[in-house]
Amino acid sequence: MSRIFSGVQPSGSLHLGNYIGAFRQWVDDQQKDVGFFCVVDLHALTVESPPEQLRARTLETAAGLLAAGLDPGLCTIFLQSHVAEHAQLSWLLECTASYGELQRMTQFKEKTRGRAAVRAGLFTYPALMAADILLYDTDRVPVGDDQRQHIELTRDVAMRFNAAYGETFVVPEIELPRVGARVMDLQHPDKKMSKSVGSPGGTISIDDPPEEVDKKIRRAVTDAETEVRFDRERKPGVSNLLELLCAATGESPEAAAARYDTYGALKADVAAAVVELLRPVRARYLELTRETGALLEILEHGADHAQEIAAVTLARAQRAIGLVARARPTGSRSSR
Repeated sequence: MSRIFSGVQPSGSLHLGNYIGAFRQWVDDQQKDVGFFCVVDLHALTVESPPEQLRARTLETAAGLLAAGLDPGLCTIFLQSHVAEHAQLSWLLECTASYGELQRMTQFKEKTRGRAAVRAGLFTYPALMAADILLYDTDRVPVGDDQRQHIELTRDVAMRFNAAYGETFVVPEIELPRVGARVMDLQHPDKKMSKSVGSPGGTISIDDPPEEVDKKIRRAVTDAETEVRFDRERKPGVSNLLELLCAATGESPEAAAARYDTYGALKADVAAAVVELLRPVRARYLELTRETGALLEILEHGADHAQEIAAVTLARAQRAIGLVARARPTGSRSSR
């Protein structure tokens, strides 16, 4: 069985795009692979966030992973900050990556454009992301295309470290989302549905009540024509609705389009399908966020297991790069 790793930031409400584009794939993967799925709360510190909001969103994100169908009996679910090895290995990788490589990251350029003050963590973010992946001897990393550059850097850094200090890290492969996994904003169909910068009317949260889901879909932007046709370039709004319908039903967008003569009928069916798709997810999510005790216990067990794996990889990397091992294991005390 191969190992996979993926993470999600607690930067806002989880939405339909997260579920269709990532979480459902992870749920399938856990059946055949050894999966490590992480709420990357340390990454969330690259931008300012009120502490109570960060704590709440971190637990909500973990609840969303479980509600989507990730099973702690089949995979490992944990919080990044609960495994100290992530931050420790990140420093070793910051000392392996170059300034120029980090400076060239497209997301860093986009997120800093027009900002007078930027946290240093936003610059070194890719090194921490590389540590997240490399700690678990990851074979495959399922990510969106917008993260491809970061995974390529992870591969480059791992190969450079191996070449300089001996075989230490598994070099992971990129696994891009399956066709049709990209969900666009209902009001701005040229942009991805986003939990952090999305439009309120264009983003369907996984905890939206059915009537809210229905309202958002019925108000979705289409175009001035009347023909229902799957054409991402010329009819992005209609095509997005068709892809949402097909994500719920499993048919092809072209076949679905042939059944409709009006946008109204299409929207009604999309709304009904999405409500049913999210119904069990929403119910489980609300249950987990009301009773956080069970959620915290799952995260504790996940962190314990993740740390067992991560500690071995970190120790291997520390020895390889020349750091001196402690005479006594961390946490031990000398006798008096």
